[in-house]
Amino acid sequence: MARLVIIGKTGQLARELITQGETAGWQVTALGRDVADLSGPAGAAEALKAVLPAHAVINAAAYTSVDRAESEEALAHTINGEAPGALAKECAEAGVPFVHVSTDYVFDGRKSTPYTEEDATAPQGAYGRSKLAGEEAVMAAGGQWLIARTAWVYSPHGHNFVKTMLRLGKMRDEMRVVDDQHGCPTAAHELARCLLAGAAAMVEDRAAGGLYHLAGAGETSWAGFAEGIFSRAEPHWRRRPVLHRITTEEYPTLARRPANSRLDCTQFEADFGTRPEHWEMSLDTVMAALREAEPDLF
Repeated sequence: MARLVIIGKTGQLARELITQGETAGWQVTALGRDVADLSGPAGAAEALKAVLPAHAVINAAAYTSVDRAESEEALAHTINGEAPGALAKECAEAGVPFVHVSTDYVFDGRKSTPYTEEDATAPQGAYGRSKLAGEEAVMAAGGQWLIARTAWVYSPHGHNFVKTMLRLGKMRDEMRVVDDQHGCPTAAHELARCLLAGAAAMVEDRAAGGLYHLAGAGETSWAGFAEGIFSRAEPHWRRRPVLHRITTEEYPTLARRPANSRLDCTQFEADFGTRPEHWEMSLDTVMAALREAEPDLF
């Protein structure tokens, strides 16, 4: 049985990787923050070393508070930049494939078409800079690696846009949601499925790996995403909040969000034969799971 180590245990992606990995026949070892705290890269690397050898390692842990990173850039850089490099180096020395998850925030969002892996990076905030530093550290570590940039991740677990819209939409008659930022909503269960496929391919082919984009098919704005959520909740609420589509300027945040977060995922599909399904199909799955797990939202 192939052995998989997952860095992370309770996050949206980590939970899906654990569940799907075990279902797919991997022997899964998940290292949570209590064992592998990425705010201490050397200690996290030692924790990983203690459970190696393995057939593959997937890093699903990260500092993800985009706005707070503006005032905690040093911490974000340690967790998102230095720690992935330390983990990747440990894997390189052990000859273990390393899979790392990055983000659309490495781009400035000014391109008019979906971003490809060849496009120049230009992060506009602390979070994006920290994630780009992580990409560079993983590449510099050597060994066999796969970096997957994703965007707009959601699931039935943790904190995400879908759950926020359900919580607020159930209480409010009107909602104001940004309509001039566009991206590809990505369900954590689909992202996990594709990452596991990539890890399995790397185990079979030592030449497999590289930098890829991996996000849900289709595209929409945050307001369009909210519309999809409300339309699925309406039969249960027996009402629907009025959605006001606003601009980014009307909803200021500490960190600048990319206006264009769309990612071209054709390369991953060409190399690994799969990609996350359309975001609306995934949203149906996640909403059904939420109705079971958190019926109070409905």
